[in-house]
Amino acid sequence: MATFVLEIGSEELPSRFLPGEEEFLAQAFAAALDEKALQHGAITTCSTPRRAIVRIDAVSERQEEREEEVMGPPAKVAFKDGAPTKALEGFCRTNNVTVQDAYQVKTPKGVYMAVKKHVGGGSALDILAEICPDIISRIPFAKRMRWADHDFAYARPLQWIVALLDEAVVPFAVGPMESGRETYGHRIHGRGPFAVNRAEDLLCVLKEQGGLVPEGDERRRMIVEDATAQASAIGGTILWDEGLLQEVVGLVEHPVALLADFDTKFLEVPREVLITSMQSHQKSFGVEDAQGTLLPHFVTVLNLTPEDLSVVKHGWERVLRARLEDARFFWHEDLKASFDMWLEKLEHVIFIRGLGTMGDKSRRLEALCSWLASVCAPELGESAARAGRLAKADLVSGMVGEFDTLQGIMGGIYAGQWQEDDRVAQALKEQYLPAGPDSPLPQSLCGALLSIADKADTLAGCFGLNLIPSGTADPNGLRRCALGIIRILRHFGLSLDVQELLARAQMGYGEREWKIAPSECLDKLMDFFRGRLRNYYQNLGVNTLLVDAALGSACRTVKGVDERIEALKVFSQGADYTSSVQTFKRVANIVAKQQAAGASIPARWRKSLLEEEAEKALDKVLEEALPVLDHLWGSHDYTGMLNQLDTLRPAVDNFFDHVMVACEDEALRGNRLSMLKALADRFSLVADFAALQI
Repeated sequence: MATFVLEIGSEELPSRFLPGEEEFLAQAFAAALDEKALQHGAITTCSTPRRAIVRIDAVSERQEEREEEVMGPPAKVAFKDGAPTKALEGFCRTNNVTVQDAYQVKTPKGVYMAVKKHVGGGSALDILAEICPDIISRIPFAKRMRWADHDFAYARPLQWIVALLDEAVVPFAVGPMESGRETYGHRIHGRGPFAVNRAEDLLCVLKEQGGLVPEGDERRRMIVEDATAQASAIGGTILWDEGLLQEVVGLVEHPVALLADFDTKFLEVPREVLITSMQSHQKSFGVEDAQGTLLPHFVTVLNLTPEDLSVVKHGWERVLRARLEDARFFWHEDLKASFDMWLEKLEHVIFIRGLGTMGDKSRRLEALCSWLASVCAPELGESAARAGRLAKADLVSGMVGEFDTLQGIMGGIYAGQWQEDDRVAQALKEQYLPAGPDSPLPQSLCGALLSIADKADTLAGCFGLNLIPSGTADPNGLRRCALGIIRILRHFGLSLDVQELLARAQMGYGEREWKIAPSECLDKLMDFFRGRLRNYYQNLGVNTLLVDAALGSACRTVKGVDERIEALKVFSQGADYTSSVQTFKRVANIVAKQQAAGASIPARWRKSLLEEEAEKALDKVLEEALPVLDHLWGSHDYTGMLNQLDTLRPAVDNFFDHVMVACEDEALRGNRLSMLKALADRFSLVADFAALQI
C-alpha cells in the first residue's frame, strides 16, 4: 500500500473559496478512485490561501482485476446463414476477443450475444496521472481567470504542483504546469523551493522548512489559544465571530495573534459601530470585560512573526484609529439631526425604479404594520405603525452611509437616544432579520411584524413590475423575502392569511400602471410563495408528497400548512394508510371529474332516492361521521379528521363495490355524487389526496 499526496500551489485564493475546494477534492477523488476500482484508505484535505492539499492513505498498487460480461447484438442479427455478421465481428473486435469467444445469453428482451472481458489491473501511478488533471480542472470556483496566453482557467494563476505516490512523481500537466516534487513555503519564513522526497513528508516539509501551518483546524486552534491568552492577561474575553474567524483562518498560513489598543474616547460611540469597524474593515475582534462592557482593545491576526512587534502593533492601531475617528464624527453629527429631518430626506431617495421613493415606502410600511398589528397583536398598534414609519430613516444618516451593514441597527440606536418607545427601537434593529436561511430571527413581535411588512411590500411591488425571479437570477432578493416571512410566521406561530397580507401590500401602492394586473399578480405571488414554502419543507427533510398534499388543501396560513403536515406525518405511519389514500383519492377524482363534465351535484342527498343497501349503509355512516368531522375541523384537529378515514373507508369501499355512481338516471347519479362530495369537501380541507401518489 502506498501514500498519495497532491498539492496545488497558486497565488492567494479568497478565503471563501477554501472550504468548498477542500470538500470537492475529497469527494471527487473518492468517486474517481471508486469508479476505477482502485482500493484506498482515508482521504484528507487541507488548504491555505496559496495551496490545496489532498492526501490518500493505503492506495493499492494496482486496480482490482475482474471479469465482466459485456452484452452485444441480438443473436438473430449476429449471424446470417450460419456465418457471423459484421455486427458481431465489430463487437468482438471492440472488446479484443475472437468470434469464437462469443456466446448466447437469454434476456427478457430476447437472446443476445455476449463475451467475457477482463478489466482492471492498471497501475495506481497511471490511474492517478489520468484523474488528477480532470479533477483539478473541475474544482467549482465561484470565479475563474486565465493568465498570460494560457487557455486553462483557475481561480488564480497556478504556481506549482506536487504529486507523489510514495517516492515516485505522478506525471501529468494542467494548463502550463507540470507535476513534480518541489513545493514552496511561506514567503517570509521559508520561501523555498523545497524537494519532497516521499509523499508522507509533504506536511512536515511545509511546517519545518516552509514555516507555515497547512491544516486549517490547527491554524484555528493556534489563533484562538494565543488570542484568548493575551485577552485574559488584561481581564478580557474575545468577541469571537464565527464567520470572521473562519475567514481569518483562510487568510493566513503563519498565524500570529496580536492584541492592540485604541483610545478610550472612542468608547462613547455605540458598541455595534466599534465592533463593525473592527470586523468589517480590519478583520479584527473586539474585547469585553466580565460585565460585557467593551474594552479599548482589539485582536488581529498577522500572517508572519514580525521582527519588531511594537512597530506592527502601532501600524494596526493607526489604521483603526482613522476608522474610529470617522465613526465618532458621524455619531456626533447624526445626533444633531432628528427623525423628522431624515424622513424629509427620504422623499428624495429612490426605493426601486417604478416603485417610488423611500418616503413612499415608509408610509406604506406604516399602514401595513398598523394592519398587521390589528390582526396579530392589537396592543402593538401604535408602536408597529411608528416603527413602520421610521424603518428606513437611518438610510440617510451619516453612520449608515459609512457602515451600510448597520442599517436598521443604527435606526434602533438613534430611536433609543431620542426617547422613542422601546418596542419601536427594538423593531427598527430587527427589521432586516432574517437575512438568510440560517440567520437569526427577530426576537420581538413588533420587530417580526415590521420585517414581514417590509418583505411583503417589496414582493408586491417587484411582482407588479414583473421583476419575478427566474433561474438563479434574483437581484431584489425576493426568494429571501418569502423565506424570511415563512420563518417568522413559523417561529411566532402567527395564523396570518398570506394572500390577504400580499393583497394589503398591493393596496399600499394605490392606483398605478402595473406591468401585471393586480389580480393576476396576486395569483403569481401566491404561486411563488407556495413554491418557496414547498422548498422550505423539502430542505427540512419532509416527504415531498406530504408537503404537496398539505399545500393542495388551499390553506393560506403557514401555521395551517404546518399543522396539516404534522397530521399527515402521523397518518402516513398508520397500517391502513395506503388503502385509505387510494379510497379517498378515488372519491376526490370521481367528484372532480363529474364537476368538470358539468354534472349537477345537489348540496344535500335525499334519503328517498337511496336504493342499494350499500348506499343506505353509507348514508347511515355519514349521518354520524359528518358532524364529527365538522367539529374536528372547527377545533383544527386535522389528525383527528384523518383518523376518521379508518371508520369511513369500509362503507365507502362497499359503496364502490356495489353501486354504480355514474348511472343513467340523472337524479340517482346526482344523489350518489352528493354523498361523495360531502366527504371530498371535508377532507380536501386537510389535504389534496391526489398529490399522494401511491
